[in-house]
Amino acid sequence: MDKLVPEDLYTLEAYARSRGEFRARVMEHKQHRRLLLGDHVLLLFEDRLTVHYQVQEMLRVERIFEPAGILEELAAYNPLIPDGSNFKATMMIQFADPEERRAALERLVGIEDRVWVRVDGQPEVTAIADEDLERATGTKTSSVHFLRFELTSSMCEALKDGASLHAGVSHPEYAAAVELSEAMRESLIADLA
Repeated sequence: MDKLVPEDLYTLEAYARSRGEFRARVMEHKQHRRLLLGDHVLLLFEDRLTVHYQVQEMLRVERIFEPAGILEELAAYNPLIPDGSNFKATMMIQFADPEERRAALERLVGIEDRVWVRVDGQPEVTAIADEDLERATGTKTSSVHFLRFELTSSMCEALKDGASLHAGVSHPEYAAAVELSEAMRESLIADLA
């Protein structure tokens, strides 16, 4: 998938005019890219459109219009766009109560290294977490992690040929597994070259 360049972005003024329509399109697109694993772990599988939206929102909120600032945002978010042989996801650990969240983040140290996807008939692919910077310590994990699932060519071909796709978490304190819907599987296949 092509990375974003400044010419792909709306100016702040143009984005203000088209934000409602663009946001609605992105939210509809995300419906087939959001995966809840158990009650508290959400994966948002990123692609060019979701990253485009995130960059536009950051530019809007921070009122960034200088070329250097725009390039900085692109450098931060472009790595989330899949490269043709992988899925990339933002993982969010969600607990509404702050005290419950604090205790869970202490209990779930290392969870980011225990998330996986599996193409039917193939071995599990464990996520490579937080390649940009370390987000966890020895005593607690972060509530947000960035994951990459690197697939083999045979996995990619099997998915394109109709194989099912599963995802899960295998942590001593948190385990969940699901089969992805056909709509989500099709959406993720678009990430593969």
